[in-house]
Amino acid sequence: MKPRLQTSLGQQLVMTPQLRQAIRLLQMSTAELEVEITQAVESNPLLDWTEDAPATAGEEGPPTEAAGDAQENRHDDEGSSGDDWAPDEGPWASSGGGSFDDDDPGSAAERIAEADTLRDHLLWQLHLSHLSPRDRRIGSALIDALEEDGYLRETLAGITETLKPDMEASEDEISVVLHQLQRFDPVGVGARSLGECLRLQLAVLSEDTPGKALAMRIADGPLDRLPRSGIAGIATELKQPIAEVETAVALLRTLDPKPGAQIGELGSDTYVVPDCVVWRQRGVWRAALAGNTLPRIGIHRGYEQMIRQCGESDAGYLKGQLQEARWLLKSLEARGETLLKVTRCLIREQAGFLEFGEQALRPLTLREVAGEVGLHESTVSRAIARKYVRTPRGTLPLRAFFASGIDTEGGGEASSTAIQAMIRRLVEQENPRKPLSDAKLADLLKAAGVPVARRTVAKYREALHILSSHERVRLD
Repeated sequence: MKPRLQTSLGQQLVMTPQLRQAIRLLQMSTAELEVEITQAVESNPLLDWTEDAPATAGEEGPPTEAAGDAQENRHDDEGSSGDDWAPDEGPWASSGGGSFDDDDPGSAAERIAEADTLRDHLLWQLHLSHLSPRDRRIGSALIDALEEDGYLRETLAGITETLKPDMEASEDEISVVLHQLQRFDPVGVGARSLGECLRLQLAVLSEDTPGKALAMRIADGPLDRLPRSGIAGIATELKQPIAEVETAVALLRTLDPKPGAQIGELGSDTYVVPDCVVWRQRGVWRAALAGNTLPRIGIHRGYEQMIRQCGESDAGYLKGQLQEARWLLKSLEARGETLLKVTRCLIREQAGFLEFGEQALRPLTLREVAGEVGLHESTVSRAIARKYVRTPRGTLPLRAFFASGIDTEGGGEASSTAIQAMIRRLVEQENPRKPLSDAKLADLLKAAGVPVARRTVAKYREALHILSSHERVRLD
């Protein structure tokens, strides 16, 4: 054995401050992004508001509000038609307060959105996962046990008891599902302590991230003693240089100690502004960023000139602010590109949904979209979280374009949302004196090529808030 040097090539993701900023901006809603940009302009003298939002490159302008309302009215009156929803001559404009007329009651009603709770956000990911039905049942029990900040303070033994008598599951089995849940967005959810929460977030960072290994050690042990011992005390305890401990602690401070709190912070009557607009032009569905999502800030040219004229200390400060301003602008640009890339993929995959409604929604998962657009599943999840798109069918959350699937007799798949739409339609058409039972609904779906168990029909019926057959009887 002789010592020797070797070189190798490889690709790794380094979680730089710029990348962390880009990820944070990506998962923000439009309202949160507006607040973030406003605060950045107020705190950074190198940033300034611009007059107008730049146009989306490579896209013909989407329809104006009037055109959109006209088409939606036509859609409501006539149902789906083959006519194109063509854009008007005028450009899609925004002054920062939203792309639509606030005095329009129909448009305003569309923008009142139900808050996305942490439970909803996690259950949605659970149902789109590739876990078995048994593991999904365990995952659902774990999600129900989470507190608002995302921590699991219930014991695994307690989860075992909540699953009885419907299911007997060991703590080891529950632990395996918990590890899967801890990979969901937001990272760190399902942790049982602050240290575990921080370790989960550290684990997704590249091994090249400065201070990662030492930050892991601190999270594993002396984290609780950090406020009392200070950096010098922790450095002595771990026998590490103070500079390295400072780097590790700085990394820990960039993590989120309460990852669940970032979901569902807005009230139940959240006023939303669409992030994208979708329209049909010459038979092709197109998408563009709404004007309010485009950056309306730029570098203050006057200060940029001052850097060349001021003293060394002032120039250093201004150069730092200039670098931060450039990072922000680049992160905003990346956010828009990612959002648009995902939206265009969704309308390609779900053109039938846009054309005919929920009954044409095909099964689609985060993994499929991630593979199509070349992004990680967690990135796609962040890109669609609390994002909305204006379509001829109204303002919809991007989550509405996803659905889990059930095999059909024809060899394909039907989405759970499409099956719910079929159940709703069958109930609407039933004889009110003799409503369809869950078993009869299952038989009708099977005859249509969608074999679904009676209890699955009951679950979907309850999700649609449809009463049981004996409660739907009307004799009048």
